[in-house]
Amino acid sequence: MSTPALSGGTGLFSGFTRLCKGLAVVLVCGHIAVQFFPSAVNYLALIPARTIPFAWNLITAGYVEQSIYGVVVSTLSLLFIGKLLEPIWGSREFFKFIFVVNLLTSVCLFITAIALYYITRLETYLYMPLSGFHGVVSGFLVGVKQIIPDQELPFIKIKTKWLPSITVLLSIAISFWTLEATAYLPTIISGTYISWIYLRYWQRKPETKHRGDLSEDFAFSTFFPEFLRPVIDPIASIFHRMLCGRYDASNDDGYSLENEPLPGSDSIEASRRRERGARALEERLAAERLAAARRELQREAEENV
Repeated sequence: MSTPALSGGTGLFSGFTRLCKGLAVVLVCGHIAVQFFPSAVNYLALIPARTIPFAWNLITAGYVEQSIYGVVVSTLSLLFIGKLLEPIWGSREFFKFIFVVNLLTSVCLFITAIALYYITRLETYLYMPLSGFHGVVSGFLVGVKQIIPDQELPFIKIKTKWLPSITVLLSIAISFWTLEATAYLPTIISGTYISWIYLRYWQRKPETKHRGDLSEDFAFSTFFPEFLRPVIDPIASIFHRMLCGRYDASNDDGYSLENEPLPGSDSIEASRRRERGARALEERLAAERLAAARRELQREAEENV
């Protein structure tokens, strides 16, 4: 993947990619459909008791927002985060990421609902319609953490690498106060973890024929504060060995010697990825500042006429 050419719109509300705009239309249309035809929820949302034979729910559920707040947040997140991630990953990889994270998040929700039913014997878990794009949105935050981890957010001075952790933590905290938030929690946690697995082990890098990002800066323990990492690392290493076994068996890139990756090759690839992300962000911000300056000059010229 080469450095993205950030052409097109230069304003805050411009420069959205065609793919993101198309998916935004899908989210809006899905919300309108379930508002005008409430029975459509039974066929589009994930209802664990009906997933068999309605297996397509595992795919469609992620694109159906049942609340106006959900569709607004999901659509804006898709447009604004998408115009950062898609030029760096490429449209095909960006769509693949959304599809895989959405599908596997739905599978996790299905398994969780079935498990909760067998534990509690409450049929609510079997017939509650589950849907929403917030699992993928949580995955976008993991992508931002990977690409520009040290970028600070304006006003609040928080580095982007903490966005996924803060989102999960706030979701857990809010779920203690409102029942509606409880329904979102499994999706957010699953979306965050599935997206990390995808980016950590599965995402293919065309220019290096390399899969995933095994750099220490993107380890699972980096989602937690420093003092917890000695506890998290031994647990995470178990899953790392399970997933990394296949990774090493299938990985054959330019940084290898006798099928073993050279020391530091993962950190080199991660550094290059962060440089591309930071450069893309700087170019977009510079273009937006230039557009704002042009509008200001045009406004002054009109006032002087």
